[in-house]
Amino acid sequence: MIARPLTITGGRLVLGTGEPVAGAVRCEGGRIVALGDVTPQEGDEVFDAGGKLIAPGLVDLGVFAIDKPAFHFGGITRAALMPDQGPPLDHPARVRFAAQSGKPDMWVHPLAAATRGLEGSELAELALMRDAGAKAVATGRGWIADSGVMLRLLRYCAMLGLVVVTHAEDAGITGSAVATAGDVATRLGLPSAPAEAEALAVARDIALAEISGARVHFRQVTTARALDLVRAAKARGVKVTAGVTPAHFILSDLELVGFRTFCRMSPPLRQDADRKAVIAAIGDGTIDVISSGHDPRGPEDKRLPFADAEPGMAGAETLLPLTLTLVRDGVITMARAFELLCANPARLLGVEAGRLEVGTEADIAIVDPARPWIVNSDKMAAAAGNTPFDRRPVEGRVTALFKGGARID
Repeated sequence: MIARPLTITGGRLVLGTGEPVAGAVRCEGGRIVALGDVTPQEGDEVFDAGGKLIAPGLVDLGVFAIDKPAFHFGGITRAALMPDQGPPLDHPARVRFAAQSGKPDMWVHPLAAATRGLEGSELAELALMRDAGAKAVATGRGWIADSGVMLRLLRYCAMLGLVVVTHAEDAGITGSAVATAGDVATRLGLPSAPAEAEALAVARDIALAEISGARVHFRQVTTARALDLVRAAKARGVKVTAGVTPAHFILSDLELVGFRTFCRMSPPLRQDADRKAVIAAIGDGTIDVISSGHDPRGPEDKRLPFADAEPGMAGAETLLPLTLTLVRDGVITMARAFELLCANPARLLGVEAGRLEVGTEADIAIVDPARPWIVNSDKMAAAAGNTPFDRRPVEGRVTALFKGGARID
């Protein structure tokens, strides 16, 4: 989408480091051409940010559905689509179709299925899917149990220059578990698995990443033990990165009391000590990405006995305000928040976006970081309102959104 030149004035620029600084940004030909002390030129469309933040559009790494109204509400201009679709994204034609599905007002970046049918046994046509538009490869909701298959996958992706996005739970241990083993799961009588199932999966995949030299991104790391493994691997130069969703740094397994199926997640909510470990890992840089895990689920999936309900939450609309709670709590700076939400996921996907720099694509969000609102599952823009944060007061709202320098209504 190429619009006429645009100059956004009167805002505070969220740059890669430091506090937001007063300034303006000029966009032409879909890209940022000037930043800072910028004067609009004749013929420019001028937008007054009114003192709000001028920030990069969010890059959401690992959504399960294309849900434009929710993405636009949340300030998301790019979304990496998980391969768990019907049918899975394990064929170049499906990848090509998915890559076109968001245009013109947002980019969808498909993640190619690592194996045929996401069954974990036979590698899919990864090179052809890369050529069709896949920006990374993903194992989907599941873990590849066969270490030989995983090693072949990593070696192939290292050769292709693709990141492997993996789900970190040892399926042999988790089985049909829907909760983390502990007091809460015992009291509720829920099928549960020890938190160590995550650490075992992470340890194996770190070892294979070292052997292969591949880049591995753990989509969600939610336990202290697994985070320690990632921290140590990074320290010795292994090419691993880690992500998390707001649910795992805000909620613990105590939320399951009352069998609240909107709190049924994959991986499941953890004990409070692990939740605090996630916050610490965001603060010290062990976690690189915060994503929404957007997975809208209707009543047919959620109004069931807890063990039968599908996991997942509608997270696109709450991603930004919940991440900003970490800024208000002093865990991270504003610049670091947008690094987690924009720059790092864009870097993993290999796209020129996610930061305010001359030459990058003009995906820009105008953000009022102090604007209060209340999450309401009945009024969400998402295809379904399955949020565990229903009725929670939050602060931070996108008031205008631009894709390639064009205003999104």
